[in-house]
Amino acid sequence: MAGNAALSALRAELDETVLVTDPDSTERFAHDDAEWAPYGKPLAVVRARSTEDVVAVVRICAEHGVPVVPRGAGTGLSGGANAIDGCVLISLEGMNEILEINPREQLAVVQPGVINDDLRAACRERGAWYPPDPASSPWSTIGGNVATNAGGVCCVKYGVTRDYVLGIEAVVGAGEVVRLGRRTAKGVAGYDLCGLFVGSEGTLGVVTEITVKLLPGQRAPERTVVGYFDSLGEAGEAVANVAAAGVVPSALELLDQHCLRAVDEWKNMGLSAEASVLLLGRSDSPGQAGEQEVDALLDCFERGGATWSARSTDQQEADALFAARRLAYPALERLGPVLTEDVCVPRAEVPEMLGRIEAAAQRHDTQIANIAHAGDGNLHPLIITPPGDDDARERAQAAFDDIVADAIALGGTVTGEHGVGLLKRKGLHSELSSKVVSMHHDIKNALDEAGIFNPGKVFGTPES
Repeated sequence: MAGNAALSALRAELDETVLVTDPDSTERFAHDDAEWAPYGKPLAVVRARSTEDVVAVVRICAEHGVPVVPRGAGTGLSGGANAIDGCVLISLEGMNEILEINPREQLAVVQPGVINDDLRAACRERGAWYPPDPASSPWSTIGGNVATNAGGVCCVKYGVTRDYVLGIEAVVGAGEVVRLGRRTAKGVAGYDLCGLFVGSEGTLGVVTEITVKLLPGQRAPERTVVGYFDSLGEAGEAVANVAAAGVVPSALELLDQHCLRAVDEWKNMGLSAEASVLLLGRSDSPGQAGEQEVDALLDCFERGGATWSARSTDQQEADALFAARRLAYPALERLGPVLTEDVCVPRAEVPEMLGRIEAAAQRHDTQIANIAHAGDGNLHPLIITPPGDDDARERAQAAFDDIVADAIALGGTVTGEHGVGLLKRKGLHSELSSKVVSMHHDIKNALDEAGIFNPGKVFGTPES
């Protein structure tokens, strides 16, 4: 059988500490954090230590027609890193060296297993800044961030991962190593193949090195604006007001009552007694410009219907509020399985979309909590079900499908930063025309002639 032959070849070529085949040991690598996304049993896990390890795996798997599924820390929320029966999982966590930080050229070179926050901390020590900051930044890897084009709190002003990837090294085809992109500030030689790999979720090859752009580390102190609202609709109107006013905050985050209560029950922060919906805005513009942005945010909040709004004068308190934003998802996970949505709509449609999410919750008798990168229209409805309740799970899935359909109907997208993986394939085929889907298939087939790289993900048929 192809699997047995591939496994024999892997054993002959890889160090025994790298190749893992014991089913009890491979199980923990078999899926990411996506609730209810299916996963299979891998043939083996390779805990890669170098590009050479990855080359050996890809070459052997291409020769024998065995699927290859790359993964980082497994923090994904779409099933993109989930095992396929008989695949070889390549874990890139061990390739975690920061190879270079160059403040003069404003770039860093890292292996894919480097943790996001570790890179940010190392850059800070050199007077530089790497902006993308997904909520999973204490645990997620740069390689995983590249795979899904991750965003984060500050992306409303500073952009997402794709905006910072200058170049990559990847293992493609039958085991060839290619370098895509550049180190220079500008470059238009050929198609943007580097950009094509960002957000490709491991379907085109295995990324083994990443060159990222940095920004200067010296920024003005951030000013924080807090707004309390009685309803999601009013908070949504405030968000739309910010967009209409042309204000670009460095962050604009939303948490609803469900999130606030879950954080309170876990960390006893006392947030849910103050508001039904919390909006957190920040400005990092210097001097008078920053003061004007704060004034504009306050005006937008008040016109949206805030019951109370103010600029924070206590930095520790402001930091605690943003910490609560990052704690919301793990706090809700303590209550039961959480099916995480990731739709993005035009900012003017945020109030309407929030209303449709509430309607979906009522229609399907499902608890939905809401957190959002509200400033760029990226909403994360979190659908919570009691453990072991199959009826609740079916209702939750129906609400999930309705939210995806509503986002598309409002001119939005099925995923802003989590990726398509397995959970959003049906929505993706609804969002894109058949011709555009065909173009993606053509690219996939051209770059992955053996058809081994993460097959069935993203553009696999929704029923597969």
